[in-house]
Amino acid sequence: MVKCVLGVLVCYAFYASFPSYPFYWSIISAVLVFTPDNDQSLAFDRIKANFLGSGVGLLVYFVPVEGVFLFCLGVIITIFLGMVLWLENTIRPALAAVIIVLVQENQHKDWMVALERGGCVLVGCFVALCITLIFTKVAWAKIYYRLRRLVKR
Repeated sequence: MVKCVLGVLVCYAFYASFPSYPFYWSIISAVLVFTPDNDQSLAFDRIKANFLGSGVGLLVYFVPVEGVFLFCLGVIITIFLGMVLWLENTIRPALAAVIIVLVQENQHKDWMVALERGGCVLVGCFVALCITLIFTKVAWAKIYYRLRRLVKR
C-alpha cells in the first residue's frame, strides 16, 4: 500500500508540474504495477507488460487502419507478444497501455498525442520500477542486518 501511494504522489508531482502533458496516465500506469502482497517478480512483470503495451500501441498507431480495427490489431499483437515473452499473467496492464496510447479524444488523429501518452505510461513504469527497487533494497538490508545480528550472538 505504501508503494502504491508513493507512486501516486510522485506521478502526481509530474502531473502538477507539467500540466500541458497527460501525466495522469503515469498515475494509472504506476498503480497498475504494484501488488497488494508486494510480489516483486509480479511487479517487474507488470512493468515489462506496460512497456510492451505502450510500445505496441506506438507502433500500431501508424498502421493505416481506423477505429475499432486499430484497437483489435493492438490487442492481438500485444496478446501474442505477451505469450511469446511469457507475460501471460500480466497481459491486462499491457492491454490497458495499448488502449491508453491508441485512444484519441478528438476527431483529428495526432501522432503527438500517442507519443505523449506512451511516454507518460513509461514514466509511470519508471517511477514504479524505482520505488520497487528501493523497497527491494530496503527489504534485503533488513534481512541482512537481522541475520548479521543473529550470527554475532
